Amino acid sequence: MLALTFPGLGQVYNRKYWKVPFVYAGFGGLAYAITYNSSNYTQFMKAYQDFIDDIPETDSYKELLSFANPEDYDRELHPNIYAQYKEQMLRGIDGYKKYRDLSYIGIAVWYLVTVLDANVDASLFNYDISNNLDLEVTPVKLPLSGAGVGLNVSMIVTF
Repeated sequence: MLALTFPGLGQVYNRKYWKVPFVYAGFGGLAYAITYNSSNYTQFMKAYQDFIDDIPETDSYKELLSFANPEDYDRELHPNIYAQYKEQMLRGIDGYKKYRDLSYIGIAVWYLVTVLDANVDASLFNYDISNNLDLEVTPVKLPLSGAGVGLNVSMIVTF
């Protein structure tokens, strides 16, 4: 229940302090991915909108097309190159939006994983792992109409 209220608190309660940095590193990495993909998504979206409008003052797309000669992506002179750059910007918009959305889903999944880890760890906290566990393999005759041989595997716990 503590892991549900605040991430990492379940690991602290279970005295697994070494897991807490991993919990927050996961959240930090996913938050960075959201920030990175969101900023690139808005940059590509603004550049695309400026690229397709007829207003010469809006030229944020020049940052993305800094490698290209401005005459090469002129709409009237080179319609094929213009269409290629337009398609590249649309692919950038779709890609960064997809990875931004997946990062949001990742936050929810990581939260559930940390809660599940704390829950499993708490339920196995008092589980006895002793040196008195033995494994015994013995041959067994199977009760079939014909002849048969098999193996019996049993675990012997001594207290």
